[in-house]
Amino acid sequence: MLKKNVGSIDRTLRILLGLALLLGFVLNREGAYSWLYLIGVVPLVTGLMSSCPLYSILGLSTCPLKK
Repeated sequence: MLKKNVGSIDRTLRILLGLALLLGFVLNREGAYSWLYLIGVVPLVTGLMSSCPLYSILGLSTCPLKK
């Protein structure tokens, strides 16, 4: 299992961004580059999993520190 490294604010923003991009895909299917909206799957999945592989590679975390 991946280590959680996405905090609550970051998680919320990722989910909202992912949903907005996917909604753009649904509403604009005939556009020339409408398939680019499918990039919204990445922030949506990382937000739902609370884990970002890129953060792991870079050693970053937006989770609060454990005391």
